[in-house]
Amino acid sequence: MNGWADGIRNAIDYIEANLTEPVRIEEIAAKAYVSPYYFQRIFHALCGVSVGEYIRNRRLSAAAQALSRSDARVLDIALKYGYESQDSFSRAFTKFHGVSPTAAKERGVHLKAFAPLQIKITLEGGSVMEYKIVEKPCFTVIGKARTFSYDTSYQEIPKYWAAHMQSPDAERLCGMYGVCMSKGKTDFEYLIADDYCPLREIPEDFTARTIPSGIWAIFPCRGPIVETLQSTNRCIWDEWFPNSREYQPAGDYSVEAYPEMPHENPAEDYCEIWIPVRKAE
Repeated sequence: MNGWADGIRNAIDYIEANLTEPVRIEEIAAKAYVSPYYFQRIFHALCGVSVGEYIRNRRLSAAAQALSRSDARVLDIALKYGYESQDSFSRAFTKFHGVSPTAAKERGVHLKAFAPLQIKITLEGGSVMEYKIVEKPCFTVIGKARTFSYDTSYQEIPKYWAAHMQSPDAERLCGMYGVCMSKGKTDFEYLIADDYCPLREIPEDFTARTIPSGIWAIFPCRGPIVETLQSTNRCIWDEWFPNSREYQPAGDYSVEAYPEMPHENPAEDYCEIWIPVRKAE
């Protein structure tokens, strides 16, 4: 568990040391010894905000202190903390603090502070987390793909599912899976998907993706789907992986599996989170 916490702590320390410098997610993730895809998922699960939100909030907090304690020009502070123009900085600053950068220079103005995250190891009452390790061959899925930002995916993906289930596409795409695949520095691809049938043509508006063979850690989720998916995901990164001496996350993808249709009683819903893993080094 120390190594896991140390990795996240190293990444946060790196961010803090470079608040006035351009930082790349690849460099941040390297400090935590995981891929950018998994680092961003882990960070959001553990910290409650995305990496991008954390950096923006820390910079705006530091910028407010700089404005209130010096005679520096607003433009100079804007450029120092990574904004290309005074206007873009002013909009972000006002949205975060509730006052303009110019007003922040006045005495007695209330500003918001966003403190650096502190990673602490705590011992809590033992909890049981159900899982199984399964080896699977490669498999192909087809479905509707959309790109999501790590910043807003927790809010937007449930909306994406709700819109799909009410659309005509729901008749030809059941939604056996929700597949997440790394796409870029700040985005990832998410597919509402079914198993691919080689005997059928892939519709023009569908996307096919092949999931590599490998070992998976499978975590059951019982209860209302959105809540249990997100709470189980947090437990995976907050409890299971930090305490697992045998497995580490692998690959830049993960799967939500829906072997059952939603029940009339949400408490009876069942789905699974599949995380590709490898033997710990």
